[in-house]
Amino acid sequence: MIKNIVFDFGNVLIEWNPRNLYRKVFESEEEMEYFLSEVCNAEWNRQQDSDRTFAEGIAELVPKFPQYEREINFYFDRWFEMLGEEYPASATLKKVLRAEGYRLYGLSNWSAELFPTVEERYTFMKDLDGVVVSGFEKVQKPDERIYRILLDRYNLRPEETVFFDDALENVIAAREVGIHGILFKSAEQAERDLKALVESFSE
Repeated sequence: MIKNIVFDFGNVLIEWNPRNLYRKVFESEEEMEYFLSEVCNAEWNRQQDSDRTFAEGIAELVPKFPQYEREINFYFDRWFEMLGEEYPASATLKKVLRAEGYRLYGLSNWSAELFPTVEERYTFMKDLDGVVVSGFEKVQKPDERIYRILLDRYNLRPEETVFFDDALENVIAAREVGIHGILFKSAEQAERDLKALVESFSE
């Protein structure tokens, strides 16, 4: 029986995309894509989601790419411009699941420095029964330790828990600790997959 639903945040409940900012900064898509793949890339950003400060991350990059010092600093100074709104379909899904009696949680890779901005901006945080954020735990998905932190902290049984994430590696990692991982592509698809999972228990 499924009792708990766990949501990733970025691109599941809310939009997060560095291009929302950097399209306003660079004159060409080509230079923007170069910057986001070779300078402030995903691997660099992930280190801030664990235990490195943005000041440390920026100090590492600027000597390597001095021509982009301004744009590198924007990654922290104008970070809020990367955020979009909460997805209406995801907000509706949360309300439906809450009404059906599920307990709702959040599990996200996010910088401890920046996560307070998310809490302030989005009211959906108040809808959740608990949240685990990588920056505060100093460990991030897909490391199995962060899933066990979630389970232990809120006394959740993995076989009673479903996790929605838009990254396949994070879904696979959840499954490896016994959680029912569902790859999130849209709220409608996630709801269908959850319904099919629940129905499979009664077969």
